[in-house]
Amino acid sequence: MNKKTYNCLTILSFLFLILILAFALFKKDYGFDEPQKQDGTTLLSFVKFVPEIKNETINNKDFLKAYFPKGKFGSSLTTSILGDPKTFNPYNASDATSAELCDLMYDGLVSTDPKDGQIKPKLAKSFEIDKSKKVYTFHLRKGLTWSDGKPLTAKDVYFTYNTVIFGGFGDGSTKDAMTINKQLPKVELIDNYTVKFTTPAPFAPFLRTLSSAILPEHIFKNVIKKGNSYFLTFQGIDTNPKTLVTSGPFRLKEYIPSQRIIFEKSQSYYLITQENEMLPYLSKLVFQIVGDMNNQTLKFESGETDILSISGGLLDRYKELEKTGNFDIYNLGPTSNTTFLVFNLNNRKNKQGKYYVNPIKQRWFQDRNFRTAIDYAIDRDDLVLNIFSGLASPLFSAEAPNSLFVNEKVARGHKKNLTYAKSLLALSGFYYKNNQLYDKFNNPVEFELLTNAGNTQREATGVSIKQDLENLGIKVNFKAIEFNSLISRTLNSVDFDCVIIALTSNVLEPHSGNNVWKHDGALHIFNQRTNNDLKESDKILPFEKELDEIFEKGALELDFQKRKEIYNKYQELIAKENPMIYLYSPLNIYAIRKKFKNIYPTALGGLIYDKALIYVDEN
Repeated sequence: MNKKTYNCLTILSFLFLILILAFALFKKDYGFDEPQKQDGTTLLSFVKFVPEIKNETINNKDFLKAYFPKGKFGSSLTTSILGDPKTFNPYNASDATSAELCDLMYDGLVSTDPKDGQIKPKLAKSFEIDKSKKVYTFHLRKGLTWSDGKPLTAKDVYFTYNTVIFGGFGDGSTKDAMTINKQLPKVELIDNYTVKFTTPAPFAPFLRTLSSAILPEHIFKNVIKKGNSYFLTFQGIDTNPKTLVTSGPFRLKEYIPSQRIIFEKSQSYYLITQENEMLPYLSKLVFQIVGDMNNQTLKFESGETDILSISGGLLDRYKELEKTGNFDIYNLGPTSNTTFLVFNLNNRKNKQGKYYVNPIKQRWFQDRNFRTAIDYAIDRDDLVLNIFSGLASPLFSAEAPNSLFVNEKVARGHKKNLTYAKSLLALSGFYYKNNQLYDKFNNPVEFELLTNAGNTQREATGVSIKQDLENLGIKVNFKAIEFNSLISRTLNSVDFDCVIIALTSNVLEPHSGNNVWKHDGALHIFNQRTNNDLKESDKILPFEKELDEIFEKGALELDFQKRKEIYNKYQELIAKENPMIYLYSPLNIYAIRKKFKNIYPTALGGLIYDKALIYVDEN
């Protein structure tokens, strides 16, 4: 595979290509319209070859056969992660680390093709959608087994959706995404290998929601009987790995907190080579747990790890090292992560009668002029230049730059403008005394800004924003705290003023952000509802109600262009209200050791989207 060059012209051309090309996504009728690309080019021009994976039945067992170059069995791959997981239960995995690890252990009915975004079968061998666009029939592979040898059947699928997801167990995000007109789909067990879903109405995003992990009924049925509180603790980080029953290509072997996580290959996975050999090739996957991004770099340079995500400031150095080093560098284009600053707009009380946010700060954060002033005071160009050495772009839209649904007008954004920011503050009665900003009730404006420790890019972002807001007369107390503590304060206790964090967006489907934007969504960070709220004070802000309506309407519209117009409105609304102020979108740049083969990176799939196919060749 040809490696990419990194001069400015190439980067700008690539970004432009990502923003303007329509995807040639779906060759089948999936129940809704998708745009068709006219020139027949692939999503990424540098993707020269991505082999096929097709169904094949051998001795009445249904496999996926990978038409990839023949590899070698054995060896391991070692990478690094910034923090410990919180759980090994896929329906409690609200953090990126836990979700990544659970994806290795549990498969869903379908997945997304990393090359072109098509929806492809996974545990399901095939599926059909009827003419009404409301009935989805899935046929499971015959011969599937769980890691404990028990058969994996449609009963497990029925149990996962009808009992776990629709029953509201876990974090609720999947249930949110599948709710249509305040109704859930109906799921029916037809036979051991067939399950049918019926939606209340034609629902454009529905098929993609069926990528959710399927759970083993024989393990989880007794867990469900004990209630959601027990479910939320089940398969926690103290679980004995030998007790985990999984369906994915790898199984958890060892977890030592703050040190490492080791996975071993599954002996019963349904992916095979052209020669009918059982995959994965790799015997082990090792995740070293490091404290910060600097340690990630040091471990890669010392040879302890095999993969490194390269920040913009280090790219020139690594391009030189690549010339004589044992690694290759790949530029995968704009990340699908959206990094933002979010205010806590919560003006409710908990069951103890205490406000989540100091009422004085509530007035500031709920003031749109205040939030917009913050937006105009932040120098995104400075963030891009100083933190990423220019290898990023300023971000203004809730959709990532490479999203199929990005609102181009919103994405163009605006420049830093302190004069305009101060004029907005004046409109809301703020004034200056000795260069300090005060509200109209004579309270000095001061609040706490949090981010996760160890992520040097976000830490540098916090320092830069603190300085930007000091120019506005605002005192910012910036703190970097442990990631799990940050998540707990943001989503559970709702104990924060302002946070810098990121979410991963689905560039093919805005509805995947449904749980972020709907007022009762599990990730509605800027005005998070919790089970500890006084429900009588569950106030819905006017623009929250409008967001609810937009996402309900967008999901029910089947025409692509009409859907895009609907989702354009939500991006315009977020840019106007600024509950979340978007900051930047860096490029995804990775280094990986040359010894690893079957590496076919794409923008959708990333560097190593199917770890079961990778092998090591030292020659």
